[in-house]
Amino acid sequence: MLLQLKGTSDLVKIVEIEELLDPNSDVVHGQDQEGQEEQEPDTFKKEDLVFPSGEVLPRCWLDANYRSGNA
Repeated sequence: MLLQLKGTSDLVKIVEIEELLDPNSDVVHGQDQEGQEEQEPDTFKKEDLVFPSGEVLPRCWLDANYRSGNA
């Protein structure tokens, strides 16, 4: 899955989708998609990522207490 860093056009290929879906994890491992060669995996804060369309990530991926409505 490709996501985009907020405020840039840089794309990040998510390595572990389960990490992205886990609301208890604040970071995900991904590979910056720049240049022709495969980049080394790095960590990215979920709050800094959006879908390539600019849409924010679902709250249930970011907040373990999303059902309580207190965020």
